[in-house]
Amino acid sequence: MSSDLQWLLIRKYNSFMVKKVPEGPVFSREAGNLPNLHSYKYSGLANAKTIAVTDTGSNIQLSYSKKGASPNAVKPAKATYSIRSRSGPRRSLGAAAKLSKRGYRPDLRPVLLARVSALSATKKEPKSWPAKKPRGKKAKAATA
Repeated sequence: MSSDLQWLLIRKYNSFMVKKVPEGPVFSREAGNLPNLHSYKYSGLANAKTIAVTDTGSNIQLSYSKKGASPNAVKPAKATYSIRSRSGPRRSLGAAAKLSKRGYRPDLRPVLLARVSALSATKKEPKSWPAKKPRGKKAKAATA
């Protein structure tokens, strides 16, 4: 079945659609939909080539369908690439960009980099700052 026909069948009704506001944007929770917008371009169900970014707790995992894999198979062949959280944001963005630079859905590159950047920012450990010292009246009250 072609991807256009699949989109015509699932565009109005599917279990992944999220309609929060009646006249607002329609979101989607399907795997492989990077910006979570309900549209043909980003659909993980209708497109044969999709890139899914998931957070596995310790890693960021990119999964995409392999070259030559049949899109009509029940469970198509997928390749996964894990990015360690400690490798840093520059290396993780480079690994994600490499996939789209090779010609695998180059139109998804900005959205893919935004998603990986957001996930790597959540993995960043917050800095520990020293405790604030009381000054002025509070310092005098603490010593007295």
